[in-house]
Amino acid sequence: MDEKQDFSFETDLASPTTSSTAGSTKDEALVFLEQHKLAANSELWHDEAYLKALRKKVDRHVIPFFFFCYILNFLDKILLNYAQVMGITPALKLQGNDYSNASSAFYYPVLAVSALSAYPLQRLPTGKWLAGCLMTWGVTTACHSAVQNYHGLLAVRILSGVFEAGIPPSLMLLSSQYYTRSEQATRFGLWYMGIGGGQILGGLVSYLFQFISPHAPLSGWRVMFLVLGLISVALGAAMFIFVPDSPMGARFLSEEEKIALLEHVKRNQTGIENPHFHPKQILEALLGVQYWGTALIVILQTISSGVTSTYSASLIKGFGYTSKQAALLGMPSGAITIFSCLFCGLTGSRFGHRWLITVIVTIPSVLGAALMSWLPKSQKGGLLAGIYLVNFVVGSTPLMYQWLVGNTAGHTKRAFTTGSLNAAFAIGSIIGPQTFQARDAPGYQPAKITLVVSFSMSAVVATLLFLYYFMVNKRRAGEALPERDAAEVDESKAYAGLTDKQNRSFRYTY
Repeated sequence: MDEKQDFSFETDLASPTTSSTAGSTKDEALVFLEQHKLAANSELWHDEAYLKALRKKVDRHVIPFFFFCYILNFLDKILLNYAQVMGITPALKLQGNDYSNASSAFYYPVLAVSALSAYPLQRLPTGKWLAGCLMTWGVTTACHSAVQNYHGLLAVRILSGVFEAGIPPSLMLLSSQYYTRSEQATRFGLWYMGIGGGQILGGLVSYLFQFISPHAPLSGWRVMFLVLGLISVALGAAMFIFVPDSPMGARFLSEEEKIALLEHVKRNQTGIENPHFHPKQILEALLGVQYWGTALIVILQTISSGVTSTYSASLIKGFGYTSKQAALLGMPSGAITIFSCLFCGLTGSRFGHRWLITVIVTIPSVLGAALMSWLPKSQKGGLLAGIYLVNFVVGSTPLMYQWLVGNTAGHTKRAFTTGSLNAAFAIGSIIGPQTFQARDAPGYQPAKITLVVSFSMSAVVATLLFLYYFMVNKRRAGEALPERDAAEVDESKAYAGLTDKQNRSFRYTY
């Protein structure tokens, strides 16, 4: 479904909390428009050529930062994967399931902290929060170079998870502030391509650091963590300076450009920024089908992290390749991820039907998991193809992020759902490595079959969620005010702070 039905707004709402002018719900975007909007500069957003140039300007100033941030975000997750084939296991005397436990330990604090992130995401400047998380997480990444045993590894993995928890929710919120819902799918996909970039760079970085002599003061895997951690700190400092907290504070936009942008995105009816915290909106989210349905899809999809970020190098090495060859042979997975993110983002923006796109990209991933599960070990080419094909499903994850964020209105509710999606990602990422048990090495057959089942289930849930949205829209069409053009939406109502449930004229995209 496209967004041509998203623009009407019902004014006759019974709840006293839904007043468009109430101080507790008044969006900072509305305050800005009231103070700066003039008749002379209020119509530029109708000019499509002007808007196209404005979108490109925003893309140039924010998307590259988000992309490189997510590259480093994913690199931190997969460096442990490459460190395993670089000698971290004997160096730290890891035994049995120690490696799987250390990998999962990263996600337990992500799960715990993500559930609490709604408050700082709403109360603190989002851009500064993102930069602070990135810098502190870079420090903990660098500290991996100093660990001496399993318990030290657990400690730094847990701390990394604590600071990483704020990264994806911040990126989701910031991305949704500058674009309409149809435009968001592409932008979410662009920065999420950082996973593919991380897969490519991770293999190359691992390959290069393996040339460090085993007799060097710091072994290759230690230097790898140290260098990547310091780069993360540097990028975090740059983002602190250059990434704005909202469109209203964007120094690269003129006043008239800010006004045009806010007028353009008001059709979302989801708001931009409001520091007032509304706990009832969290309860509303928890009682919503869309919240649990999207979270379940993300969990089922990210179980693949056992292959994409934790055990891919080990699996490839198990096919009979050397450690250096395994590092390089993991790089094509990144190309598949980038292609999938682009495909999902572009088709999602152009055609909508996010549920169908999710089903489509799930098919090659199911095929890949099946190849990994049932091809004989002698078929190296087919087994490699299986690992590569599994990565197709990665591109639909940012589509799920955008699907829920775009279908969620209300400031606290949006902050909570973005954090919760990261928690769902963490749950899947905890389950994924745990399906790889030491007793199943080196084939890990149960883990591979788990992927076939989880991917198939995610496609089914996406279809059911589409049916839910379709039925809700159909029911609301019979009770809401007549459809209006985007130009008829008054900003005082577009930025009222209503939730998607309170605003009965809100239309869900699918």
